[in-house]
Amino acid sequence: MTEQRARWTEATVYPDMWADPDDDPRNTEGPSPDGELATLQDYLTHYRLTLRMKCEGLDPAQLALRSVPPSTMSLLGLVRHLARAERDWRNWISEGDPLPKLYGARDADFDGAVGEQSVVDAAFRDLEREQAATDAALAEYADLGLRVGKEKIAVRELLVHRIEEYARHCGHADLLRERVDGRVGQ
Repeated sequence: MTEQRARWTEATVYPDMWADPDDDPRNTEGPSPDGELATLQDYLTHYRLTLRMKCEGLDPAQLALRSVPPSTMSLLGLVRHLARAERDWRNWISEGDPLPKLYGARDADFDGAVGEQSVVDAAFRDLEREQAATDAALAEYADLGLRVGKEKIAVRELLVHRIEEYARHCGHADLLRERVDGRVGQ
């Protein structure tokens, strides 16, 4: 990499933040939610918003910009990967036949992340649809200790796994966004 991008943030209050607290949709006033399920859902929502924020304001080529060779990771690839993961998680809790792979062969979610507007639009539509479908499937289970699906995974375990997956990839998104245009922040 020969070009050194200047690090920057839109935040004016705290220089290590992505956005000012008053402009950050992840900030909520008041106490955290009551109860285990509400807390888990709150964390998941936070990380989902973070991923979207890291992608905002970029064109298709920037979203598809790869990290460093030989990695195929990009912000667009992360969006596609998480859409695929949401579908896979739904398969974990299903008793029926698994839904087909969203993007085909292994790593197609990253390999197919090319800088075209139609691919970007489809990726975000896929992510929204798959998140909503997995949320709806999990909403059927009030008992977080209930073991469901062919693998008998606990609902709690799946919720925690989703949070972990989004959190890990938000860390990747931090670095990818900085590579794209130098923007930094939590």
